[in-house]
Amino acid sequence: MSTAPLPRTEVVGSLITALPFEKQTDMIVGWAVRRASKVACVANVHMLMEAHWNPAFRTILNHADLVTPDGMPLVWMMRLMGRFNQDRVAGMELFLSLCEQASERGIGVCLVGSTPDVLKAMCDRLQNDFPTLNVVSTEPLPFRELTEEEDRQLVEHINGSEAGIVFVALGCPKQEYWMTAHRDSIKAAMVGIGGVFPVYAGLQKWAPRWCRYAGLEWLYRLIQEPKRLWKRYASTIPLFILLSLYQLFAKNDLSRRILWRRGM
Repeated sequence: MSTAPLPRTEVVGSLITALPFEKQTDMIVGWAVRRASKVACVANVHMLMEAHWNPAFRTILNHADLVTPDGMPLVWMMRLMGRFNQDRVAGMELFLSLCEQASERGIGVCLVGSTPDVLKAMCDRLQNDFPTLNVVSTEPLPFRELTEEEDRQLVEHINGSEAGIVFVALGCPKQEYWMTAHRDSIKAAMVGIGGVFPVYAGLQKWAPRWCRYAGLEWLYRLIQEPKRLWKRYASTIPLFILLSLYQLFAKNDLSRRILWRRGM
């Protein structure tokens, strides 16, 4: 069965799916019901800068089945590029919505990555938040490459669990490479949401709503983990701003016309 390609908008060289939150979640649920092998990436500034520096990773991102705009800077860019009604499709909200729909529709979910302690904490909270959700498998992967035999057994275990949605937490860009490598072999919709696991498990705090939608979630996370994140943000945020300005004012006539008409 042939389907029309999903609408996409280029943001600093990467293609982001231009659909509302509800339609993107419905798309993943539809794949899960059919146990279609699909790749969904949750994109933020860091991911787009990884794609800018690494053409191979950019190819992976641009060939994903779905790339959601997680960060507000991506949403703002998409609106300036003509997608005026685009909303945010962020990792945590996506995870919660998919778990709710999976519990209602009897779709099994699998958690891949992180540590046994984090996965246990997540399962405990999921049981409380979504009592009818069926977590059919948890797979805490080692901090090394799996052998071919280990990988084969992992694929068999996930497929044997009949999971419809596989949440993957290996960090960017490792989780995107992993999902792409297992497209067609894992019969489920794979969703890369690495940063969600420790927050949902209670190891990190979720930024307040006003902070998330003001585009300041990066600052909230930086305050929590300054040693780990300051170099990442220093190398990605200024470059993203420069590339965005170049795209808006040097490359795109539509954006210039929109900004002129709005008096910006």
